[in-house]
Amino acid sequence: MASSKVAVITGAGSGIGKAVALALIADGFQVVLAGRRGALLEQVKEEAQALHGAGERVLCVPTDVSDADAVAALFARAVETFGRVDLLFNNAGRGNPPGSFIDWTPQQWREVVDVNLNGMFYCLQQAFKIMRDQRPQGGRIINNGSISAHAPRPNSIAYTATKHAVMGLTKTASLDGRPYNIAVGQIDIGNALTELAERMTQGVPQANGEIAVEPTMDVNVVGQSVLYMAKLPLEANVLFHTVMATKMPFVGRG
Repeated sequence: MASSKVAVITGAGSGIGKAVALALIADGFQVVLAGRRGALLEQVKEEAQALHGAGERVLCVPTDVSDADAVAALFARAVETFGRVDLLFNNAGRGNPPGSFIDWTPQQWREVVDVNLNGMFYCLQQAFKIMRDQRPQGGRIINNGSISAHAPRPNSIAYTATKHAVMGLTKTASLDGRPYNIAVGQIDIGNALTELAERMTQGVPQANGEIAVEPTMDVNVVGQSVLYMAKLPLEANVLFHTVMATKMPFVGRG
């Protein structure tokens, strides 16, 4: 077994979170799966057992990250079960409300902010407390940013605003973690093929108003990218890591 470290993964029931969970489990991590839908978390645990015989190293904790008390309970369960937390993959997020922001309700705006920004902060805060106080001290936090942390898509103002804010969280937390041996970095992912990105294969609006099909990449590439970051010694940190479909329209004009 290559690792016995303990990881907490939010949004772990599907997509990127699931891919990362399976990559870490395959490498020997003990993994706490968090997400709103408990049935999906159990499916990931069953898959880990079938693939790697690793069910005893997986804990499922249904959690709404927009609820600060629920997040505190999640991290308490992690420590109670495995003794410490070495890694947080701060992944839970939600997409933009439909249509133009001109027509959104305040509640639609708040729902995105509550998960993508507030939820990420609550998880970051709890991880910091544990990593500061445990012995050996320290750990690693990897925030899931997005290509949208750098450049927006049309009609994405809530998602893009929160992902720009995540970049601020990452930079500041990377400074604040130094006294406690906590390394904080961010992965920005472009067009990994998940349910959320399936629409890319059907055509999505571009900056010039056209609708275009965009290239995608295997979501398991993201799992390997997070695993690479997770296995670095704490004296080293990847502050920002962009992994994307090679031909997606991110750099350049259009």
